[in-house]
Amino acid sequence: MTAPLQVGIEGVLSFPLAPHTDDRGSVTEIFRREWIPGGREALQANLSVSEPNVLRGLHFHRQQSDYWCVLVGVALIGLFDLRAGSPTEGKKAEIRVDTAEGRQAIHIPPGVAHGYYAETAVMLEYLVDAYYTGQDEVGLAWDDPAVGIEWPSSRPILSVRDRSNPSLAEVLRDPPRYRP
Repeated sequence: MTAPLQVGIEGVLSFPLAPHTDDRGSVTEIFRREWIPGGREALQANLSVSEPNVLRGLHFHRQQSDYWCVLVGVALIGLFDLRAGSPTEGKKAEIRVDTAEGRQAIHIPPGVAHGYYAETAVMLEYLVDAYYTGQDEVGLAWDDPAVGIEWPSSRPILSVRDRSNPSLAEVLRDPPRYRP
């Protein structure tokens, strides 16, 4: 792995992942605890599989951080910093990941809204530092113009929940707090 890249949102890091190849194929180290400065231990791993034109999100957590790795496919990851007091409060970032061009992992701290659009079929593995209970899972409208993420489709396939996520103005009535 090379040094992590900043993506324009405080605490969000992108890790270019280097495969080690030989005539059998390859092995890629996708996570090391030491790569996440000041983070907590990863406790749970999940696998998200999406068909083309699926958009998952936007979601955010007040306590939990995520570590995403697109294993297969092409995805546009959308991020928005909701954290009151963050140096990048109100900033967005878009990261296009195409596994044919190389893999990368993304660390997403609490308070940063995140989602992804599957340009092709996508397999995304993600690690979290808190067990899923549903209590720390909050939504934000994927298409809110105040968020401004430029998704590849204006008519993606969405879950019922993601179709009814609140606007940015509603979420900011009680914003997550920045924790340096």
